[in-house]
Amino acid sequence: MTNPSLTTNPRPDRWLTITPDGAVIVRSGKVELGQGVLTALSQIAAEELDVDPSRIRMVPAATDISPDESYTAGSLSVQHSGGALRAVCASVRALFLAEAAVRLGVPGDELRVTDGDICAPDGRRTSYWELAEVVPLNRDLAPGTDPKQPGDYRVVGSSMPRVDVPDKVAGRRRFIHDLRPDGMLFGRVLRPPSRGAVLVSVDDSATRRVPGVVAVVRNGSFLGVVAEREENALRAFAALRAGTVWKEEDSLPDEHHLADFLLSAPNEETVLHDAGTGGPAVRSVRARFFRPYLAHASIAPSCGLALWDGDRLAVWSHSQGIYKLHAAICRSQELAPDRVVVQHVEGAGCYGHNAADDAAYDAVLLARAVPGRTVQVVWTREDELGWAPLGPAMVVDVEVDLDEDGRVQGWRHDVWSNGHASRPGPASAPLLAATHVEAAETPQPAGDPPLQNGGGSGRNAVPLYDLPGQVVRTHRLQTMPLHTSALRALGAHLNVFAIESVVDELAVLAGADPVEYRLGLLGDERARAVLQAAAEHAGWGSRPRDVGSGLGLGVGLARYKNRGAYCAVVAEVEAETHVRVRRLTVAVDVGLVVNPDGVVNQIEGGALQALSWTTKEQVRFDARTVTSRTWEEYPILTFSEVPPVDVVLLDRPADPSLGAGEASIGPTAAAIGNALYVATGLRVRSLPLTPENVIAAMEA
Repeated sequence: MTNPSLTTNPRPDRWLTITPDGAVIVRSGKVELGQGVLTALSQIAAEELDVDPSRIRMVPAATDISPDESYTAGSLSVQHSGGALRAVCASVRALFLAEAAVRLGVPGDELRVTDGDICAPDGRRTSYWELAEVVPLNRDLAPGTDPKQPGDYRVVGSSMPRVDVPDKVAGRRRFIHDLRPDGMLFGRVLRPPSRGAVLVSVDDSATRRVPGVVAVVRNGSFLGVVAEREENALRAFAALRAGTVWKEEDSLPDEHHLADFLLSAPNEETVLHDAGTGGPAVRSVRARFFRPYLAHASIAPSCGLALWDGDRLAVWSHSQGIYKLHAAICRSQELAPDRVVVQHVEGAGCYGHNAADDAAYDAVLLARAVPGRTVQVVWTREDELGWAPLGPAMVVDVEVDLDEDGRVQGWRHDVWSNGHASRPGPASAPLLAATHVEAAETPQPAGDPPLQNGGGSGRNAVPLYDLPGQVVRTHRLQTMPLHTSALRALGAHLNVFAIESVVDELAVLAGADPVEYRLGLLGDERARAVLQAAAEHAGWGSRPRDVGSGLGLGVGLARYKNRGAYCAVVAEVEAETHVRVRRLTVAVDVGLVVNPDGVVNQIEGGALQALSWTTKEQVRFDARTVTSRTWEEYPILTFSEVPPVDVVLLDRPADPSLGAGEASIGPTAAAIGNALYVATGLRVRSLPLTPENVIAAMEA
């Protein structure tokens, strides 16, 4: 299989440097978002080079030195960047062995490498470090160099401490919010009060009188302040807000009838899968599912820094796609690519397209007013929850045809949703501030990646099961009242919830055990294995499952993107005054496990995020703008609500590594919904599973 990261970046010197002082500097185009990817990649590099992991120095990605690996998204980092590094390091090892063989006068296959030392059978030796300035890496990969076989691994497959954790535990400055370059100024941007609001007038006289104010920036409806100290910037920001007048109008649909809006708005229909007509049917089962808009809700708000030095621009961002951000900045500022460098710096954990790119561009616009000084912009909590891109609201309809014996004869799955992709880069997806400036760029409705790239609203809409007559369609909205883009797992969250809810209902109609019913529809042995493992470890066969008892077990299963990791979840749910998840048992198959502890962390994190979305989270809005702009208005899972999560890894060393981070999202949501049915006897199909939605299901 062709590795896209390697195809785009075929030269080893783009990926790593071996230094005479005994270090291996590794540059990946993937970035650390809190998922531990740099630790796993360092293990792969150490393994293939036969050096101790302590010698590996992972360098944060930057557009002037790192390989362009597009976004860090889709649970593809270990698969793509790890695969590329495996090939690169194997090739580099071969180059050094070839040079050592000439110097030592022995065949290369008789040499052994131990922590970078290259030893001949007679004891003569050299090392990577001695040859570092002799072996050129500015060439394409050496052909015919094979990486190690899994049976020879010593580092890969073992849990290794995260390389990023010590600084975080010790409180050392590692995050973008901590950067303090000499002479740094503090900026704040005043957003419009609502979608579509236009700035009528501004009186900035009081703002300019605030001590320490260096600049007040106005460009169309884009307003901002720059000050010497943060407290000055905050005072100036408040004064600027008080001095502005805006023209506003209603532009958003009715939140309480959002599903109806999604179903009625103009849309573009795409047939993702059509297996033709199934067999004769005597009855049909139909169900409709809904989820609201979801926020990224990072614990810390977005931040960006920028510095103009003449016609050169330096930007620091916690973006997931620094090269795409680079392209968007170059286009909007009309700069040649070699005039702009975007450097990644860790921010608060985020999985998807949040406001990191927009905060960086805010800093670019403000820094232009103060050349030679770095400007930091930090968003407010209200702006983070109110203006960052959202995960799209969705409606899914599933209709299943059954024969007289209850066997499935046809399966139709329709999705109505905004697109899940409007990351910066193309002109159709401008950065937020670029839509407010005088020469405003107009955003187009969010798009969807094609199914061969994982899909968007149709991600995981094609069932994993062996079902006849499958037809799957998406209906992508051609209007975008709220800005939507990628949020972890994209459409897989609701699609898997819908599929697994219906399969569970079919099992009930058939009078079958839900696990056994699924096994009867599964020909994929790896899917069967995770399902059986999750059920076994959760004690499925020995637990009572009396419907309506107030306590229930439910199961969910999916293969992420239908070609990624396999994951099955069993949820134990208690439902009295509210939905309480008491335990999650997760079985996962990610192929070759690079770092077991890292995989467990990712699976746990995905499961808990899915639990929060499925039971609590919902973006609220009125006719003009988002109104859930505080933690009270947009509640997320709290520590006291976190249940035990048991993770079972099914390691398959002979199979390629698959990403872990998003695999548990859909199955967790489905398992919770199915457990709620057992606990209450209710199928609650509108998320989140709040008391209000449970009561609405009772009354339906």
